[in-house]
Amino acid sequence: MHVIGTAGHVDHGKSALVLALTGMDPDRLREEQERQMTIDLGFAWLTLPGGEEIGIIDVPGHRDFIENMLAGVGAIEAALLVVAADEGVMPQTSEHLAILDLLEVSRGVVALTKIDLVDDPSWLDLVREDVERMLAPTPLARAPIIPVSSLTGTGIDALVAALGLVLGEVPPRRDIGRPRLSLDRAFTIAGFGTVVTGTLIDGAFEVGQEVELLPSRVKGRIRGLQTHRTTVEHADPGRRLAINLSGVEVGDLVRGDVVSLPGAYQPTRTIDVRFRLLAEADAPLKHDQRVKLFLGAAQRIARVRLLGSDKLSPGETGWLQLVLDRPVAAERHDRFILRRPSPSATLGGGQVADPHPQQSHRRNDLKIVERLESLVRGTPGDVLVQALSGGPIPIRVALRQANLPAEEASSALAELLGKHRILSLSEGIPDPWSETLVVETGAWHALTTRLRTELEKYHAANPLRSGMPREELKSKMGLDGRTYAAVLGKAIALGVVRDQAARLALPRFTVELSPAQSEGSAELLKQFAAEPTSPPSVKQAIDAVGGELLAHLLEEGMLVQLSSDVLLEGTAYRDMTEEVKKAISAGGRITVAEVRDMFGTSRKYALALMEHLDAIGVTVREGDERRLA
Repeated sequence: MHVIGTAGHVDHGKSALVLALTGMDPDRLREEQERQMTIDLGFAWLTLPGGEEIGIIDVPGHRDFIENMLAGVGAIEAALLVVAADEGVMPQTSEHLAILDLLEVSRGVVALTKIDLVDDPSWLDLVREDVERMLAPTPLARAPIIPVSSLTGTGIDALVAALGLVLGEVPPRRDIGRPRLSLDRAFTIAGFGTVVTGTLIDGAFEVGQEVELLPSRVKGRIRGLQTHRTTVEHADPGRRLAINLSGVEVGDLVRGDVVSLPGAYQPTRTIDVRFRLLAEADAPLKHDQRVKLFLGAAQRIARVRLLGSDKLSPGETGWLQLVLDRPVAAERHDRFILRRPSPSATLGGGQVADPHPQQSHRRNDLKIVERLESLVRGTPGDVLVQALSGGPIPIRVALRQANLPAEEASSALAELLGKHRILSLSEGIPDPWSETLVVETGAWHALTTRLRTELEKYHAANPLRSGMPREELKSKMGLDGRTYAAVLGKAIALGVVRDQAARLALPRFTVELSPAQSEGSAELLKQFAAEPTSPPSVKQAIDAVGGELLAHLLEEGMLVQLSSDVLLEGTAYRDMTEEVKKAISAGGRITVAEVRDMFGTSRKYALALMEHLDAIGVTVREGDERRLA
């Protein structure tokens, strides 16, 4: 199924032509019928001679309703450009054609209507030549021009045949498994509830699926689907679709809201875009200028941030960051139009390069422009690399951000892994669409550089510590727990960082004591060996060698701290612990007094030892006695 849209000047016979083609009057509003002028979008369909149905979106031609026209042409695959033979090319003809060009609608047919009002064949030839000149610089330069009369039916069959030939060249809509429908109408039907309509792209919908409305994130469920008033259970991309939603009120919806699967898309208020200012524009586009954005069926007020230049002159193409007044659902390669709010005029259009930029860009940063160029024009691999450049993210998220079809995404992933342009933070070949974290190699090198820098700084400040505590490094890196664990695991596996149990160090770092420190520690250990069960206190040890050297001795296990004031030499601590365990095993229980007498020490040391053994789970206190845990 294909969807086409009409385009052309007001009163050139677009709606009458649709009626002649389909037998349906697209002017559904009473005011439209009374004024005989299209105000809002109209919809109809017909069956081609080959049996394929095509949907037709009829748009207003009057300049006052150009913005309604923009809501209808965002998802069309071909245009039916209408030019009245008795008037020829008019202002809205040119503006509509410019919009089709900006939206890259490259296929179409021209209907030269109202030929029944033209008696002079030479006039008809002049109009045809005028249309050909207008089309020559556009993608529709080779579009067939078919003279027709909606009144008499002349040329209608030829027009249908031409539409069939043109649409036969249109490739099938892509299916990336993430359906979305930008709604152009929302209304209520008695007995059914809320119904929305639009053109489905990028995936399929099925009856019973839970859906999400964006940007509001209101959840609903598909109660029913219809295409051209025919009920279906499943709808493929490219269909004009009516969706009966449960759990959603019409008051929750506005034109341009997107129906999608929950979590498939993220609304955004900032988008990076490639933009072409029309050569016919009457002024340059300036930084900080306010504009109207038209994307899909959505309309937003936006503020322009020019990237790489201070202004854009008519006919020029450049890069913009658009800051929107309200969120919108957008994806890479989506086409859009910008208009000036007042006085109203179409400024130009282009395509989305990055729907989720990580920050406001520095305006003259050439690297930003290079990245955006890669996103728009690069290979699938280039696009995937750019999606990963911000740091480790799940493969599933990266492929979604790259907005690639499933087959292209899997192929690009395998190629990038094989060429070491990206790195998986888990062992083995990662599964596409999984939660496995992957990172672009440049971003990985930046991460490992930060790891080394933080460890170098720690080693310089704490030369007697074997390494930096894991949690302290996590805080310095500013990563969430899962990402930090994956990055650290990979860094250890690759030898970037040395694992020291609860501490981390650079591979070549070693603790080296100065002669004075070695002498001081040896002297202190002698004092502990001389009185193993009643050694010097923490304060005395600090006074003797200083806090840093004491911390080193504790970390190396030469000393063991039992409490805020009590230390034991390492060997003595282990021997005393074993003696206590043997005594409890023999007698079943032991008191602090018995421990004191066993070692010929004071209650202070005996109590400190037993409370320490309680704390590490060797013993359990019950009243004044301890038993083995």
